Order: sequence, then C-alpha cells, then structure tokens
Amino acid sequence: MQKQVIVIKLGTASITDENGVISKSVIKKVAASIADLSKTYNVVLVSSGAVGSGKAFIQHYKGTLSERKAAAAIGNPILIQLYQKFFAEYKIPVAQALCERHHFSNRSQFLQLKETFEAFWANGIVPVVNENDLVSNVELKFSDNDELATLIAIGFNAQNLIICTSVGGFLNDKKEIISVIGKIDNTIMAFVKKDKSTVGLGGMVSKLTFARLAVSLGIQVIICGLSGINPFADALAGKNGSVFTAHQSNLKARQKWLASGSITIGSITVDKGAVKALEQRRSLLTVGVMTIQGKFAAGEVVQIMNDEGKIIGVAKVKIAAGPLSENLHIKHVMAAHADDIVLF
Repeated sequence: MQKQVIVIKLGTASITDENGVISKSVIKKVAASIADLSKTYNVVLVSSGAVGSGKAFIQHYKGTLSERKAAAAIGNPILIQLYQKFFAEYKIPVAQALCERHHFSNRSQFLQLKETFEAFWANGIVPVVNENDLVSNVELKFSDNDELATLIAIGFNAQNLIICTSVGGFLNDKKEIISVIGKIDNTIMAFVKKDKSTVGLGGMVSKLTFARLAVSLGIQVIICGLSGINPFADALAGKNGSVFTAHQSNLKARQKWLASGSITIGSITVDKGAVKALEQRRSLLTVGVMTIQGKFAAGEVVQIMNDEGKIIGVAKVKIAAGPLSENLHIKHVMAAHADDIVLF
C-alpha cells in the first residue's frame, strides 16, 4: 500500500540557538525523528534557516533583499550539509529542492515536480525544500515557508502538515497550549499576537492563515515544538503541540491544485448575485465582478472574495486583469469557467 505523505516545516527560530546559529543537536533530533517517520510516511522537509546560516558572511548585514538573497545562497549548502551528515547516520540520503512559485502555478511544471518527489521517495530519499531565493522575483515570492509547506501539502495530497515553532504550539491568552482546535474562528484569532519571531519571516497569523486553507482541504495541521525525544511522532499522537482537525473534502487532485494556487498576487471581489451563482456551480461572469486587485494573466489562479472581504474560493481566470477591468459591466462575458472554480 502506498505510503501517506507528511510535510514538516521547520522555522528558523525552532532550529537555531539564541545567537541565530543552527543547532546541531536540534538537526540531529530532527533527523532521528524523521528517520522513524519515513518507515510509514513519504516525508517532505521544508526547512528555513538558510538566510540565518549565511548572513554572517555578508559584511555589515542589514537585511536588504539583495543581502537576503546572497545570504540564502551561502546558507543553503551549509544547511543541506548538516542534514546530509545527520541523516547519513540512518542511511537516508537527502536531496535539496529549491522551489519557485511557478512550479506550483503552472500545472505541467507542478506535475513534473510531483514526479520528481515520487522518485525521491521510491529511492528512500528525503527532500529538503526551501525557496530559491537567489532568483525568485520579489513580486512572486512565497510570503514565507509556511506558505511553501502548505502548497506542497495540498498539491501532494498530504494527510498531515506539521509546522514547528519555538513556542511549542498555539497558545491561549494565559500562554497555555490549546491541544485541539476544531475551527479557526474569531475566538481563536483573538489569541494571536500580531508579531513574528526576531529571526523568521512568518508569525502565528501566517501559520493560522495557511492552517485554515489546509484543514479546509482535508489536511490535519499540527503546530508544535521540538521538545522530547521523538517530537513528530508525539505530535501525530496528540502529545505535542496543537492539532487543527481536518474538514471533510471531496475535491479531486486538479481541484486541489487549483486551491493550492489560492495564495496569489491577484484577487477579484464579486457581488452577492455572483456568490449565489457560484454556489450553484455556475461560471463567473464579469458583470458579477465588483473590483480587481493585482496584476494577473489569463490562465492564472486568483482569489475570489465576497463583498465582506472574505476569501470564498479560487478561480483560474480566462481574462487578464486589464481586459477584465474593462468588461466589468458587459453582460455574457465569462471571467472563469465553472470547472476552473473551487469554493472553500
């Protein structure tokens, strides 16, 4: 029987010491825990830490975009060498996979990426994934590795997404870990402090944003720490961190791929009449579009938002942003076909 897929994301703060240096003891523990998991799962490891590993080599580092790109290029081989060293103790090879957004937004490129990962797993190789910072266009970058890990989990039909954080889980207002969360609603969001770690790009708001998308598509999300001997097995057993329970999802693989493109630079806001039509599995007409944000081309996936600003789904549009804005009040012009629309 084919193994289930599990995606594990490590934040910079969870694998570095107080000086921002990668902790070898943490990487050693990660390797041991993933080696145990790989007996029953196909594992994808999404690891931050490249910029932190490389910035010491940049004189007078100030964190500009070009400096971050250079630091990542220096830090990626340092990071992968550490993983190679500690996974080798379990006779597990690792592969470095540097991804860009077009690997997910273009269907044929995504399928090639998926086939490559399947080749890794068939040969007992653990892929270590990061963004290809050196060449990524600033407008098309992933917001952070929480997003990258989520897109991989959705696109590869993972059953579990584990996101590691330095605080050990999702905390309530008393700084206690909430062990099980069935719905990410306003009560849960009220506990979130609008900040981020001093070393990472993301924060808890980012994690919840992508956790909400993942669970809506049938993926269980666990936010946990790296304490204990076998943190990932403990997380799956409900003994480490916070479990966000998956919702029922009957979407097909192509629909999930469409949904995985939902974190885009483009969005369209539709009126109530359009929302009702979409719920009846009808196509989206330009007359139902109220406003447009971002620059997108025909064939790209954009967010669909209602008039309250809530994301209700995604669509692969038939018209680019410019022509679409010129046709907002013209009847019988199709913005997106019903088969290319996924509602959440």
